[in-house]
Amino acid sequence: MFAKTFTGGVHPKDKKQLSENAQTVRLEAKGDLVYLMNQHIGAPAKPLVKAGDRVLLGQKIAEAGGFVSASVASSVSGTVKSVSLHITQSGDEAMAITVENDNEYEAVPGLGEPRDYEKMSKEEIRAAISSAGIVGMGGAGFPTAVKVTVKDDSKIDYVICNGAECEPYITCDYRLMLERPADAVTGMKILLKLFEKAAGVFGIEDNKPAGIASVAKACEGSERITVMPLKKKYPQGGERMLIKAVTGRKINSAMLPADAGCVVVNYSTLIAIAEAVTKNIPLIRRVVTVTGDAVKEPSNFDVPIGISAQELIDAAGGYIQEPEKLIFGGPMMGAAVYTADLPITKTSSCILAMSRDEAAGLEPAACIRCGKCLYACPEHLMPILLKNTADAGKYKEFEEAHGLECIGCGCCTYVCPAKRRLSQTITMAKKYVLAEKKKGAAK
Repeated sequence: MFAKTFTGGVHPKDKKQLSENAQTVRLEAKGDLVYLMNQHIGAPAKPLVKAGDRVLLGQKIAEAGGFVSASVASSVSGTVKSVSLHITQSGDEAMAITVENDNEYEAVPGLGEPRDYEKMSKEEIRAAISSAGIVGMGGAGFPTAVKVTVKDDSKIDYVICNGAECEPYITCDYRLMLERPADAVTGMKILLKLFEKAAGVFGIEDNKPAGIASVAKACEGSERITVMPLKKKYPQGGERMLIKAVTGRKINSAMLPADAGCVVVNYSTLIAIAEAVTKNIPLIRRVVTVTGDAVKEPSNFDVPIGISAQELIDAAGGYIQEPEKLIFGGPMMGAAVYTADLPITKTSSCILAMSRDEAAGLEPAACIRCGKCLYACPEHLMPILLKNTADAGKYKEFEEAHGLECIGCGCCTYVCPAKRRLSQTITMAKKYVLAEKKKGAAK
């Protein structure tokens, strides 16, 4: 079978060899746990506890703040130290609950209690996913309960698992393909119970042959589930690119995957669904890759949500040398941060420490009209035109040139020989236009 793909994209060196063979190690927190209320797209969660309260492992400490939102559960037992603003990886502040770990791990009643999803109704399954506070764990953080609640279940033709993991360096999903394929397949079966007419597809990039083989073996005997190899190319894991590669269907910014008959979930998210539905375990842990040439022992850790990123770096042996750049996520779409004293969230897939900041000191030159950004753009946009309209403050023209279709993948900036900051400028302009639209709608 030929690996499926999309038009456009780039081929950065994947650098996955640093950590792909590092078996996942379970790590517990030594210090306080910090639970941000904005670990997802949508309204922030609302705290249910106050300073001085004792909380238990698995206890819901914040409830969803709206329809598009997600609850938060404690990943340890201990005492609430504060409910206050805390710095985030973006440099902004957000409300957070800080819990002092008592290292007793006293759990709420029923945590881990087995349940047979085959005997559960659709409403019970969706309620379990919602109660668990599950969100997309690939980085977007869209609340999963909202994603799997569609107008008409019979209109969903595909449930697609995003196993592309196309960002360089990141290997947390790959390790889970090798170590927990059965749990991911269980998660897929649970979703297929919601959508009786759908086919389940695991889309995995072909640079992970062992992962493809592992998941395919776990799928044996499941007539509705298949594994589809995808061509190694960035951003193959983008939702629109994935849908196009797997189904041939197209969506845009005005559409949801459900409009194309698809539901798309990340590989780690499937495992979280399986744990929530079959074991009554909320999303309180995740696997994080710690990697980069500045890290002494690149690793994959299974950690509690809320643990400090610094503890993961320490567990990986610390730094070989002080990194020039520290990134939460991958080098293409991750966020550069100035400190590792930040909490791991539901969407934290990677901590990347680079000995050299290759982007530092690069001065943009004049556009040479080479057209490379046009060929690389997976959305078939004109990045240089969008940048020029944004720089000139011509936001109406920016929108007319389909600037809102940009997915912020960074392909245009990556290929630009003039080192122009195309993606960064377009992303800022897109945020401005959407904010203005939101203001207008509120009037």
